[in-house]
Amino acid sequence: MEARDVPIPVPALATELRFAQHLRKHLEEEQLLDGRYRLQEVPGGRVALPVLEEKLSQLRLPREVPCGLVRIQDPVPSRAARRQAPAQKLRDQLRRLLGQSWSEELERDVPRAWQRHGDLVLLSEDSFRAASWEKLGPALWETVASALGAQRVARRGRVLPDGIRSPSVTLLLGQDGWVEHVDNGIRYTFDVTKCMFSPGNITEKLRVASLPCSGEVLVDLYAGIGYFTLPYLVHAGAAFAHACEWNIHAVEALRRNLALNGVQDRCCIHHGDSRQLELRDVADRVNLGLIPSSEEGWPVACRVLKKDTGGVLHIHHNVETVPTPAPPQLRAEQGSPEAQHPTEDCGKGTPGVRIRPEWQRWAEAAAARIQGLLAELHGQPWHTSILHIQAVKSYAPHVHHLVLDLECRPTPPT
Repeated sequence: MEARDVPIPVPALATELRFAQHLRKHLEEEQLLDGRYRLQEVPGGRVALPVLEEKLSQLRLPREVPCGLVRIQDPVPSRAARRQAPAQKLRDQLRRLLGQSWSEELERDVPRAWQRHGDLVLLSEDSFRAASWEKLGPALWETVASALGAQRVARRGRVLPDGIRSPSVTLLLGQDGWVEHVDNGIRYTFDVTKCMFSPGNITEKLRVASLPCSGEVLVDLYAGIGYFTLPYLVHAGAAFAHACEWNIHAVEALRRNLALNGVQDRCCIHHGDSRQLELRDVADRVNLGLIPSSEEGWPVACRVLKKDTGGVLHIHHNVETVPTPAPPQLRAEQGSPEAQHPTEDCGKGTPGVRIRPEWQRWAEAAAARIQGLLAELHGQPWHTSILHIQAVKSYAPHVHHLVLDLECRPTPPT
């Protein structure tokens, strides 16, 4: 059943026009006036002033104002309500739906943020968990959809430990979970009940789109629905891509996305475990976009690099940073704006982001390990060089999702 934007009748006190301002002042003083809606004319030449449903039992009216309780069937939002933030609008409509059943516990259960994908909103797993919500049935989800300007509603659960990070998403309102999302001019379509989409990776997708990849062959070992494959093909100028993915639902979305963006002729999809990939000696660039670690893909990445010229690996990894106390001088200056967010620029790091010692140690260890894998694979020395360390996002307290750009070249014979 699709959501319908059907107004819910609003309680109001109707009085003659000459008493309207006196009644309004009284309702405002008693905090009973519902400021979400405009005063409206009703039959009989009277004016109706909306009142809060949950406070009807508290109405104490001045005797000198003749009035009666009515229901406004088609309430008109006030100017302030039209400027209202979506989260507040959601809480207000739910409060009206529940009336006197509304409580602080329920208010804490209402989400203040969500993901939006076209006409579908994806709620967090910890929203609407109180038992009281279940009694509302479909009316709850229709109200949520109406308040947020959506047609479909889904709720995220915990990621399933099935090796392919399948989302546990329940469709609460609507017929199917296929949505479309646009990032940097690239169209992505996917089924939210079958595939993950991380908006937190947008900075890395933008960075990938700006890389100079003209004429290059890319191997994306964990392609998903094309999070990074598409920016390489659409914006970075890669000539061809090999996209590896073992989740059949992601593969279906990837096929659609390649066609949506007109690059299906420049990509070959390899469905299966990338560790079993038979490609060799083809890549100028390899993307290893798997967290918490892509280390199992490092031997494969070494095999697919061009053996005569090498290339660049983009290695994703979660790195833990041990918190350290601020130096005494910094603690003394905590009140100054400059001391609030200390950073330092590093030539090999992200401008404005402090490259932590743990990040550097991990990058150097990864470079040494891959150098050894390449030397063992080809029977000759290789050289690895850290080009860049990119902080993508904070993954958990003291854990950062990083990307290491590692240049790998065969050492010329002397």
